[in-house]
Amino acid sequence: MKSSHFVFVLKHFSILALMFLAVLFSCGGRQHAANESAANSNNAEASSDGNPTPDQSGKSDGKTLTGQAAYGDYSKDAPGVRRRITPADLPKPYATRSVDNGPGVDSRPSNAWPKVPAGFKVDEYMPGLSTPRLIRTAPNGDVFVAESYSNRVRVLRPGQDPAKPESNEIFLADLNKPFGIAFYPLGPNPQYVYIANTDSVVRVPYQNGDLKARGAAEVVVPDLPSGGRLRGGGHWTRDIAFSNDGKRMFVSVGSHSNDMEDDPKIEERRADILEYKPDGTGYRLYAGGIRNAVGIAIHPQTGELWASVNERDGLGDDLVPDYVTRVKDGGFYGWPWYYIGPNQDPTHEGEHPELRDKVIVPDVLIQSHSASLEMVFYTGKQFPNEFQNDAFAAQHGSWNRARRTGYKVIRVLLRNGVPTGEYEDFMTGFVTPDGKVWGRPVGVTVAKDGSLLVSDDGSNTIWRVSYQKK
Repeated sequence: MKSSHFVFVLKHFSILALMFLAVLFSCGGRQHAANESAANSNNAEASSDGNPTPDQSGKSDGKTLTGQAAYGDYSKDAPGVRRRITPADLPKPYATRSVDNGPGVDSRPSNAWPKVPAGFKVDEYMPGLSTPRLIRTAPNGDVFVAESYSNRVRVLRPGQDPAKPESNEIFLADLNKPFGIAFYPLGPNPQYVYIANTDSVVRVPYQNGDLKARGAAEVVVPDLPSGGRLRGGGHWTRDIAFSNDGKRMFVSVGSHSNDMEDDPKIEERRADILEYKPDGTGYRLYAGGIRNAVGIAIHPQTGELWASVNERDGLGDDLVPDYVTRVKDGGFYGWPWYYIGPNQDPTHEGEHPELRDKVIVPDVLIQSHSASLEMVFYTGKQFPNEFQNDAFAAQHGSWNRARRTGYKVIRVLLRNGVPTGEYEDFMTGFVTPDGKVWGRPVGVTVAKDGSLLVSDDGSNTIWRVSYQKK
């Protein structure tokens, strides 16, 4: 990009950070994008006949769906079903008309219960919550729950019966749509709980076992871009994660609009992941063009930042795939001008051709409109060994698709910290056979005993998934 052109962009676009990233992400970024595309193409070729293919990690169950079959809908979901979607599988924009097919949550039928793979069991861990959203486990095993619409964070303490908490307290109230929760410093004895409001990051003094905040909230980052309620409920959530060395704090911020159809000025410092020091200083833009990274997490082995991302609506049933991916420092992921590599968004036809070859292809593409929310890496000891360090991600469920997708928890398959491109249905059953929705997964966390806890803001419940050892 010529310097005069860059000056023009700086004057006329307020999502300056995205453009700055794109400029920095020059030759190296171009090669990385090419490598990512090649990797996805190889995956597509390996399964081009549409037949089930072995998982690259060696965890084959013979049920990998590829091509058009991988898109499917809720009626094809079942624990153990695997999918691989590649860029080669994407339809043209507007191949189907855009629809408004919101779920309208019903009460759980008496014969309905979440479904998990053989050998696993589901318990109703904590019902009767107030729209539970993100959940995180403290080092001592307490479970922190963001009740975002009630502007508070709750803490649950596990009891002698692992299927039920023994205490249930409001940890901190009078927040502003809290979502992200993190404990700092890392390790067994944190001194603070960090909470991401929609417009700020605050922290409160903390010692293991605190059921109430022991001090007033201190504002660490006072000026996160805020607002942006869209159809489907999105883009006000902010998540937090600390690097494994504890030196960096990452904060995800979604776009204000679906596809930058509004005034570009409102997108400044949005659709990105921001980086700070733990005290709130040292701001920099870590990565951009990420429409809405609702959940972020650090891989325990590699130290890489990952994100669970909602892509844009309005382009048809099977565009654009949501994704779970490693996030590259300085990376640009396309929003709003491109998606899944060099695919131009028709809303922005002809805009910024200089960015086309700089767009990184995400690692794992997920059925479009699934609304991928919180993610967590499995570090417990209860599940079988093949689950170790794989990722789980909650799929809140679609509104912009004629046949529903999402409404489940998926397992993202990795091999030595590297994604294979496949994911597997792990927890399903939140939609009845006739398409009525009774549950919507939001949060996932690994409990201290190694079980998986899942928050569901449709039934206002936290579910517990345990493995029944033989």
